[in-house]
Amino acid sequence: MNFELPENMLDEIQANIETIINSFDIPDDNKLDVIKKINFMYSSTKQLSATDALTGLYNRRHFESNFERELLRAKRYNSKLSIAVIDIDYFKNVNDIYGHSAGDYVLKEVAYIALNTIRTTDMLFRYGGEEFVIILTETPREGAVIPLERLRASVENRKFCYKNQEIKVTVSIGLSSDTSAATPCEMFDLADKALYKAKEAGRNRIEY
Repeated sequence: MNFELPENMLDEIQANIETIINSFDIPDDNKLDVIKKINFMYSSTKQLSATDALTGLYNRRHFESNFERELLRAKRYNSKLSIAVIDIDYFKNVNDIYGHSAGDYVLKEVAYIALNTIRTTDMLFRYGGEEFVIILTETPREGAVIPLERLRASVENRKFCYKNQEIKVTVSIGLSSDTSAATPCEMFDLADKALYKAKEAGRNRIEY
């Protein structure tokens, strides 16, 4: 089980430690050196708590906090917002046939492709397992389909080769642009349902 401290708790711990160190009866230079080391460790811990170790992408916890903020912003300013859930098709078969190391290779490659095909304004996260999520800010459904289709085609056309074994990889994508959803969870569920629709329709496609 992974245990992650909330970000505000990390901030509070850092502030308390600095207060304690400043109260020590030691030279100020020594205090400054210790505080610098703690700040470095704090920054590293904060970064690790927000990222996925395998792909280097932001993780599910970071997605949830960002998505809640973006949906609230879209509602407040009546702006467009889309969310896409991406799933690697038949990923279990990759692990079963080629091994889990091959599965890790595919996950990292798909993450790399996604980072290099989505727009700089989009936010990409590894949601868990073989699922990724993209938040497309200021983007209606018609605008979201363009970068998502580019991503889908890029994965389909990429030659995945692990230890001289070629692996065919495609992704299915579910999209929601319904900001009238009452909660972030509800809007996410709409995209998730669209993903299942894509799988039922044959995979390697986008549905909404």
